[in-house]
Amino acid sequence: MKRLITFMTSLTLAVCSVSCSMPATGGNSARENGLSCSFGSPVELTLDDMNAEGEIRRMGDGEWVVEFSSPNTLSGVELSFSEGNVTANYKGLNFSVPKSALPVKAMILNLIEAVDSNARLDKLNGSENQGMLEITGTLEGGDYVLRVDGEGYISEFEMPNNKLKMVFTDVKTITVPSVTENSQTANTQALQEVTAE
Repeated sequence: MKRLITFMTSLTLAVCSVSCSMPATGGNSARENGLSCSFGSPVELTLDDMNAEGEIRRMGDGEWVVEFSSPNTLSGVELSFSEGNVTANYKGLNFSVPKSALPVKAMILNLIEAVDSNARLDKLNGSENQGMLEITGTLEGGDYVLRVDGEGYISEFEMPNNKLKMVFTDVKTITVPSVTENSQTANTQALQEVTAE
């Protein structure tokens, strides 16, 4: 009888220690918030049957820039999002957002809303799935899943109902000069030009 009790106790302890050491999957979890910084990343976007690639940068809350390298209809187009306004630029020329970019623009606005709203939180909360933290939510455009890596940086953004998936690779924090730094630089350059004359 003592052997049976000892065996059951040992088995229970072994099961508890293994289950405690295993990573959580599906349960609630929290991570550091890597969304709140300014960052840049190459991005691959799939929207329905369209595939696009480019570079995306978040400078701050509501301040984003996306520059496309493919497909041909979008290559070289840069979309700037600032304070609810969207402007398009191609080789230095500003113009209204082209029709080919309108569906992408709508989906990027969803991304911005999801990321910026989560960036305001102290910690990111979601469920663990294969080393990623999955954050789910609902926007006016539909339900979304935002996946962040171990450091809390964006990895994927998906809106299954809209057939949208964005994959971010090589996310790096970037430094955005402040307005005062920009004006000081401009004043220094102007002073140098006057002195040179």
